[in-house]
Amino acid sequence: MHKPDEIATKLLGVAYEALDERTQKVARHVAQRTHIARNVARDFAAPPSLGQRAADAVARFGGSWPFVGLFAAVMLAWVTLNAYLLVSRGKTFDPYPYILLNLFLSMLAAIQAPVILMSQNRQSEKDRISAEHDYEVNLKAELEIMLLHEKIDVLREKQWDELLQIQKEQLKLLAAMARKTHPST
Repeated sequence: MHKPDEIATKLLGVAYEALDERTQKVARHVAQRTHIARNVARDFAAPPSLGQRAADAVARFGGSWPFVGLFAAVMLAWVTLNAYLLVSRGKTFDPYPYILLNLFLSMLAAIQAPVILMSQNRQSEKDRISAEHDYEVNLKAELEIMLLHEKIDVLREKQWDELLQIQKEQLKLLAAMARKTHPST
């Protein structure tokens, strides 16, 4: 069994103490022959707060086709209602260029954008943790493969040595047989 400092020096070419904390953790797992994979979804097992759930719901709905359809329908209804009122009564509640509609749209964007960013920040944190875990698993797999290559190389060298020994014995036996069959040579 290898020690973490041997793993670091042999496979990574760096002293164990010079490695960052994650890489040291991986070296320890390789040396101890323990698994490193885990379910990162459990890292977020704590139930989200009301604000986090609301941000996720707003982001989910705000980034959907139903929202786009509803948004287009409301704008079309607004313009149609104003046009109807202009034609039938000669006066509208929001005359062209629809300043009240622009105000409502600006308020919607001003509220919706930070809420969506909050949801994206939470997702970004989940993605970062998942990426760090993937790095650890990949590094451990790479180190394990390097150790396997080393073991195979050692076995191959041992096998070559054994084959050379067998070949030397065979050559000695052939030489002895040749001397028996042709004593004059």
